[in-house]
Formats: sequence, C-alpha cells, structure tokens
Amino acid sequence: MASVTSLSDSVHQRLAAALSAALPQAGSADPLLRRSDRADFQANGILALAKKEKANPRELATQVVSRVESGGVIKDVEVSGPGFLNITITDRAITETLAARYADDTGRLGVPQAQQPGTTVIDYAQPNVAKEMHVGHLRSAVIGDSVMRLLEFTGEHVVRRHHIGDWGTQFGMLIQYLEEHPHELDHKADEVSGEEAMSNLDRLYKAARKLFDADEEFKTRARRRVVDLQAGDPQTLAMWQKFVDESKIYFFSVFEKLDMEIRDEDIVGESGYNDMLAETCRLLEESGVAVRSEGALCVFFDDVKGPDGNPVPLIVQKSDGGYGYAATDLSAIRDRVFSIKANTILYVVDARQSLHFKMVFETARRAGWLNDDVEAVQLAFGTVLGKDGKPFKTREGETVRLVDLLDEAIDRASAVVREKAQDLSEEEIAERGTQVGVGAVKYADLSTSANRDYKFDLDQMVSLNGDTSVYLQYAYARIQSILRKAGASRPAAHPELELHEAERALGLHADAFGATVAEAATEYAPHKLAAYLYQLASLYTTFYDKCPVLKAETQEQIENRLFLCDVTARTLHQGMALLGIRTPERL
Repeated sequence: MASVTSLSDSVHQRLAAALSAALPQAGSADPLLRRSDRADFQANGILALAKKEKANPRELATQVVSRVESGGVIKDVEVSGPGFLNITITDRAITETLAARYADDTGRLGVPQAQQPGTTVIDYAQPNVAKEMHVGHLRSAVIGDSVMRLLEFTGEHVVRRHHIGDWGTQFGMLIQYLEEHPHELDHKADEVSGEEAMSNLDRLYKAARKLFDADEEFKTRARRRVVDLQAGDPQTLAMWQKFVDESKIYFFSVFEKLDMEIRDEDIVGESGYNDMLAETCRLLEESGVAVRSEGALCVFFDDVKGPDGNPVPLIVQKSDGGYGYAATDLSAIRDRVFSIKANTILYVVDARQSLHFKMVFETARRAGWLNDDVEAVQLAFGTVLGKDGKPFKTREGETVRLVDLLDEAIDRASAVVREKAQDLSEEEIAERGTQVGVGAVKYADLSTSANRDYKFDLDQMVSLNGDTSVYLQYAYARIQSILRKAGASRPAAHPELELHEAERALGLHADAFGATVAEAATEYAPHKLAAYLYQLASLYTTFYDKCPVLKAETQEQIENRLFLCDVTARTLHQGMALLGIRTPERL
C-alpha cells in the first residue's frame, strides 16, 4: 500500500509553490504551517521571509494568496494580522484523505516508512541476575519497549539489547555457596514458576550473604571463586550459568506480566563483553585516551569535577586489575558500532547515570569509536514517586517489588471493569482487568515526558475520567459496540457530504497520526503519541455527543459517520499498540 499524503503536507506543498512563485529569488521557503484554532491551519512563514527580502509582509501575503492552487484541498485562504495566512480545507479533502488511509489493508493507515532506514541498537530493560525486579526497573522496560515499537513502525532496523547485570564480585559468594549446598536451586517439578525461581534465588542470596559476613574462611573461598570465574574456569562458569538460567525464568515471567516480548537472543549481559575488556583497555591506553593514575586506568575530563573541585575520572580498570562498568560499556559500544554497524546507539537508562554515560560517550569519541556517522544517545528517565512526592517505597520503607505493583494495578482495574461490565464472564473480566491494569501502568509512565519524575497513583491511573489509558480503551470499546449495533449499515466514505464542525475536528486530527508517529519516533518521545491519542479520544467524545451516528438523518450520513468511527478506532488501536497497550473489543 502506498503512503497517503497528509492534509498538512498537501497544504504545505501548495503554499511553498505559491511562495516560490511570488518570490522566485527566495528559493524554496518554508511556509511554517501549523494547526490553528482560528482556521484549520495557519502559516506564519511569510513574516520572516518579508523581513529578509525587505518586503511588506501583508502585501507579500496577498501576492501568495493569489498564487495558491487549491487542487480541491484548500477551500479558503485569508490574510490575517501582519501577514499570517489562515487556511480552511474543503470537507471533501478531509473525507477523501481519510478514505485513502482507511483503504490501507496493512493496518498502517497510509503512514509511510523511511526510504533509507538506519540501524538503531536500543539498550533497555536491564534487570540484575539473582535479584528481584523492583519499581526502578519499570521505566526502562516500558519506555524502551514503546520507543522500539515506534522505530520499527517507521521502518528503522532495530536491534534490541538487554544489558542484564550478570557479572561481578557478588557471584563469587553465590557460586561458592551453591558449590557447598548443591541442591539449593533444584526444582521440585518440571515446570517452575517465575515466583518459585525468584524465591529460590532470594533464599540462596540471603543465606550466602549471612555466611559471607559471619565466616572469614567462607569469605576467602568466595573471593578465590571470583578469580576462577574471571579466569573462565569451566566448573565455575557452569554454576554461574545456573544463576543466569534461574533468573531468566523469573525475568520472563515478569516481562510476560508486563505484556512485553523479551527474546532470549537479545539478552546480552555484562558477561557478553568479557572477552573484549582487556583489548578495550589496551586500545585506550595505547592511544593515550586513558592514563594510569595510582595504578588505575583512568580517563580525565576538564569539565567533570567532584565537590572538592578536583577532576573526577572515568575508571576503566581498577588498580587491582578488576574492570569497572566503564570497561563493559565501552566494549559494548565497540561491539555495537563495529559488529552490528549501528548508526544510532540508544540507552534507556535512569537519569542518575547521566554523568557516567556522558563520560563513556566522550571517551568513545576520543578513541574514534564514535564518530559523525554514529550517534550515541542516553534517553534519561526520571524517578517513579509515591503520592507523597518522594521515591516510591512500601510502608516499611522497602523498595516496591514490580510484581506486587502490577498485581495491585490489575486488581484495581478488574474492579473497574467488573463495575461497568454488562455481559462479560468472570474469565473475560479477569482478562480485561489485566489488559486495563497493565495498560494503566504503562500509560501513566508513557504520558509523562521521560526525563520528568512522575507520581504513581493507582486511583488516578484506573480512573475512567481524565488522561488515562482506561479512557482511551473505553473510547475504543464504545466504537466497537456502535459498529456491532450498526446491523446492515456499513462504514463507507461519502466525500460529497458536508461535515459537522465536530466531524471536521475529528477528521483533521485523525489525519495527523502519521506526522505524530514520525515526531515521536525521531525525538524518542512516546509521550507525544500519548497526548495525541488522548486528544483523539476527547475529540471523538465531542463528535459522539453532537453527531448521532446510527440515528443520522440519511443513510449516507450514517455510513459516513460509521466510517469516521472506524477510522478513529483503527487509529486508537494502532497508536495504543505502539505504546505497548491492548485495546479490548468489549469492556
């Protein structure tokens, strides 16, 4: 299916052509078109152009208007104020453009794909082996998943990476304990749940920690075990692998609850770069990018100083020969640039890591691994706060387990669904409750700009009123209900009909879906898509209140309004899918 030219692009092309005709010497000028509350669109580009060409802006605007070819798209252009243009579109153009989108049988609604896609490696959803996932793991997973979907939808080649914490000194203690208590990770049955896997790991971790703190001889054996692990001793690695496998059972169960696809082949943890660490350090030292300071291999920066005013270096290798996070992150950059051939490397990581990534990226630039052809970006996100505005904790002051948080959201949502449900079975209420609850958590996260903190307020999240996913899901389900009740009447576009003001507003907004997706993907900003979808649902509510659908005056009007309903539903469905949120057919 070919892509559909949006109404704003059609108007833009016609105005740009008129501008060039009125001022040939100016070359191609941008009319600076935007949606307006005074007309359908407003063009503000003439003011700057008139200033540059020393022309009278109102006179230039009048000349441009006389040269605009309507092409059946533009109904009226009027000059306003000092030289703005107010543009009104024909009703026919709105209906015909939406009809072309509706005819796209790929489900893409005529949204184009990139002509020359690049390769983006996106690093998101990074839990730690042998540790419970908590509320702090939520945002990287939810934001990363949506950005990945947006990029793939626009045609980008996306490589997913889950940089799990699966290496480090704590494994010496865990492996040594398992060596001395070999049945601690045994399973009672063939099928093991994520909850059981996590409780196995948790029990073992606490027992190992207790022994490590109390028994000096065990501590010595555990530290020797770290050396064996780093040296690649086969028996030690086999035991380490048991921890990774047990943790994956748990991870997959949590991501499944989050309704998120995490593929095994995309999990390349810290251990995946072990073989590169020594070479990374050698290359940095030989090129002079890193220098030895008090035995450690460091990279210094003029603008990074500690509270005492002294430079704070990035430590790539510690004085005892051990490697820090920086060595792993720099090795991952080498892999992503030279093996995967990425044009963009995107890290969805907590804003508190910003200084670390700033130093890592700068080091990679100095080493020549990042150049003008490769962009490295940290999509830094803020903290999840409780209702009190402080970092989200349990009543006991503990970090909130991610599973508990999702379960509570699902319980609350199920209560809302049960209250509204008319003809749903218990099984359907449970399924919808899960979709609504998980959707509510994701939407609350994604409707906030990533770099801002947000308050986790379940009452607000599952509310039917306001900017929530439940409001959007109910708008979608309401449309499906109307389409089911339509009987013999089918959705069909009738471009010859005049449109009501509420139909026009809904149609113009529905047509802007492609432009919104492109902007959200380019800026890694799912919140822009969330805001668009909320406005779409709000405009639909106004349309529904003012324009009877099944009781419209003529059969043509019934069909055209059903068509507007269906276009809106398909846009909501596709847009919500890009946020990773389900749209149930019945609620």
